[in-house]
Amino acid sequence: MLIEVRWHGRGGQGVVTVSRLLAHAALLDGKYAQAFPEFGPERAGAPVTGFTRISDEPIMIHSRIYTPNVVVLIDPTLLGKVNVTEGLVKGGLLVMNTEQEPEELKKTLKVEDIKVYTVNATRIALDILGRPIYNTAMLGALVKVSPLASMDSLMKVVKERFPGAVGEKNIAVMKRAYEEVKGG
Repeated sequence: MLIEVRWHGRGGQGVVTVSRLLAHAALLDGKYAQAFPEFGPERAGAPVTGFTRISDEPIMIHSRIYTPNVVVLIDPTLLGKVNVTEGLVKGGLLVMNTEQEPEELKKTLKVEDIKVYTVNATRIALDILGRPIYNTAMLGALVKVSPLASMDSLMKVVKERFPGAVGEKNIAVMKRAYEEVKGG
């Protein structure tokens, strides 16, 4: 089964990195995967979209994702500026970095036919990293609600990408978001 994930964030927030980390972890788990960004000549802070495809079969599609199964909103300030639910399949998942409760967010977005999950990734990142870098927190929340890759594989790829103490802190961020995500 092919699962398509669309990531929304801003330049410099690690949207491209996190989409690649998920794909790499899925590959380690024996799945097929693609990860790619979509952005123009924007500068840091401009909206950026990342895509990840994961499948048990070879992936023959080589285009952007138009009807994702999952949307991950890394930067909550994009809500209202980007149509985050555009194309999201019926019964799809929205995973968002916010202090809002999932039901409150569902009302704000006026959606009923998707599952909404929230996690305060900003707080988790500030608590553990001391900086507002919350892409790995959103990765932890995502794999809790949609096990696209194993936590073991995610930890391995995070340690490879961020060696030493930085990697260990990012793993702690992922694990805490995994535990704190709520909704459904």
